[in-house]
Amino acid sequence: MSAADLKSPQRRVVGAKESLKQVTAGRAQAVFVARDTSPKIVAGLVEECGRRGVPVHYEESMALLGALCGIEVGAAAAALIRR
Repeated sequence: MSAADLKSPQRRVVGAKESLKQVTAGRAQAVFVARDTSPKIVAGLVEECGRRGVPVHYEESMALLGALCGIEVGAAAAALIRR
């Protein structure tokens, strides 16, 4: 499981809120967070990942994470999900 897996729309969700929903529902395999995201935006997500044992990976920027997800805008977070 790597950031390259984020390209598949069927295997990922984009955004901190959507990622948190997947973590809470037990469907997230891993979460990716951009380092330049405001900590208050992703703090709850990272905390919940810690509670549930979901690995958190950090990417250099929101622009890079958005590009890894195949979208044209930046992304604060994304999650790989089980289908």
